[in-house]
Amino acid sequence: MVAFLKTTFTIIFLVGFIIGSSGNVFIALVNCMDWVKRRKLSSVDQILTALAISRIALLVLELLAWWFSVFNKTFFVEGNRLTIINIAWAVTNHFNLWFATCLSIFYLFKIANFSNFVFLYLKWRIKQVVSGILLVSLYLLVLHIVLIKTSFDTWIDGDKQNLFYNSSFLNYAQFYRFVLIQNLMFILIPFAMVLTAFLLLIFSLWKHLKRMKQNLGGSRDVSTTAHIKALHTVVAFLFLYIIVFLYHVVEIWTVELKNTLSSFLVKITVITFPTGHTCVLIWGHIKLRENLFKILQWLRTWFKDGELWGP
Repeated sequence: MVAFLKTTFTIIFLVGFIIGSSGNVFIALVNCMDWVKRRKLSSVDQILTALAISRIALLVLELLAWWFSVFNKTFFVEGNRLTIINIAWAVTNHFNLWFATCLSIFYLFKIANFSNFVFLYLKWRIKQVVSGILLVSLYLLVLHIVLIKTSFDTWIDGDKQNLFYNSSFLNYAQFYRFVLIQNLMFILIPFAMVLTAFLLLIFSLWKHLKRMKQNLGGSRDVSTTAHIKALHTVVAFLFLYIIVFLYHVVEIWTVELKNTLSSFLVKITVITFPTGHTCVLIWGHIKLRENLFKILQWLRTWFKDGELWGP
């Protein structure tokens, strides 16, 4: 039974990796080809491209971590390797979260309608706002890396009087729980920003529908459609974000359990975020969706004509 579950989780993980990496490579290629063709790229497409590249790196890192945890468990015994892996994960996950957060903020300012002066001022300078958010996030990233490096150096180089240092698995688990709590703290900031964007979009849509009902009898217009499409993307991101947030909470409380199946389940949970949200982005973006249909149509014709198998 345990072997069957391991095999099932492995298949699910690999399928998620293939779908997620393929989707993000697709987004990056479509936008890069569009940039080469038109010599320009919209702000949304720039964010999408950067997000896709960061997610490709994150997925590859998750695949490597899974590979070593299954086939070479001694790889993580050395403390310096643990430090490098955790810093690499922090960097890739940081850009994954913050580019997606910037995308949600961009949708908010482009679509929501508020008469507030501060909102209008930021709306007119949306590119500067996104650049400022990314710049602030870089300071947080540096702080995060310093905390990880300091924590691992303290654990590796400390003596037996050190709070975290001990050869037993229990003390290592306590130390790693401390690292996970640090990661959770840095995840909360972009989560709060996405939640705020979601609530403001809901409020903006409510005001718009109320105004439409008073003036035009409640018919749907372009703004309503734009609100709903943006909400689809933000809601999907927020839902998957909550899953990742809960994963970190669960991992903090179960880090002392040396359970391979729970480890596989955790990895599957993590990979659903960059995979699921990427699928939503492709489906909600007209250009990406049209290119996807063209590729599927070409594949359908290819299979139908028998070119794959020959005459």
